[in-house]
Amino acid sequence: MEPRTWLQQERVKVNKTQEDVAKAAGIKRPYYTQIESGVRRPSVEVAQKIANYIGFNWVIFFDKKCGDKRQNTNTA
Repeated sequence: MEPRTWLQQERVKVNKTQEDVAKAAGIKRPYYTQIESGVRRPSVEVAQKIANYIGFNWVIFFDKKCGDKRQNTNTA
């Protein structure tokens, strides 16, 4: 899997550490690190918690076209 640099960028943008996000999602930091680095894919529940905490649409975790770039998830 490709690293989720978009996830790291979103996390940094809201001034949160990996530990902050992991705690908010109810997971351990090493697991969150694996999600951010693209080694593991989160469950829907964990994806929703991470996205709600950081502030983006959780479905981006499961978009195969996303890769390293965050797609525009805004709706008009």
